[in-house]
Amino acid sequence: MPKAKGKSRRQKFAYGVNRKRLYRRARRRAAPRIECSHIRHAWDSTKSVAQNLAEMGLAGDPNAAVPIARRQPQGTETGRRRKKVVVRKPYVLSEMEYEASLPEKKSNTLSRDLIDYVRYMIQHHGENYKEMARDEKNYYQDTPKQIKRKINVYKNFYPEEYKDFVESLKQEKMDVQ
Repeated sequence: MPKAKGKSRRQKFAYGVNRKRLYRRARRRAAPRIECSHIRHAWDSTKSVAQNLAEMGLAGDPNAAVPIARRQPQGTETGRRRKKVVVRKPYVLSEMEYEASLPEKKSNTLSRDLIDYVRYMIQHHGENYKEMARDEKNYYQDTPKQIKRKINVYKNFYPEEYKDFVESLKQEKMDVQ
């Protein structure tokens, strides 16, 4: 098989590119991206990461912060002493603890399409899942078990709404009869 046309040509060195400037730009972009707003506001860009974290009372290395207790032979003592860390920005730690103590807001919801689909199926077919699977609105061709699972998910997410919906269906049936 023949080679591609430009493959065998020699690569030329680009003399006009200033590599020092490219290197500096890459270094500037490599600064740590901080997600936590409390840390971002207290960050001092003139200091190193370890110095910044130590001032806030945080640890950069979790293994150094909470060392594993190792058994040492009797009669030997180690001369290691920890440096006393001065926390100059304790408000960062207290704000983070306060934010962590707040209860989480549930954001689990079902899509509007799924809710409408389930309500339609229950309204027209009741508990007959085989009939639901043959319905023309079953666009995704769900099996009876898949439809049952979707209805159960709807029941678990919105139990009060489901009860009200079923009761309203019973009222409609009584009104018709």
